[in-house]
Amino acid sequence: MPGFDSFGKTLMIFGAVLLLVGAVLHFGGKIPWLGKLPGDIHVEKENFSFYFPVVTCIVISVILTVVFNLFGRR
Repeated sequence: MPGFDSFGKTLMIFGAVLLLVGAVLHFGGKIPWLGKLPGDIHVEKENFSFYFPVVTCIVISVILTVVFNLFGRR
């Protein structure tokens, strides 16, 4: 079946991505610097709390860009 060859590869890649996302969600709390970098926004008031990890998002974006550019080249 020639049509299912690329579908199988797509399913394997999707499974690998799900595995990586699951590992990050599971072990993410154990990485001490994740979400606590200088520049992350954290505001607490009496009845309100707001947290946005700006610098952490930028660092993760740069790391993923480098990884995808290294492994994505053919």
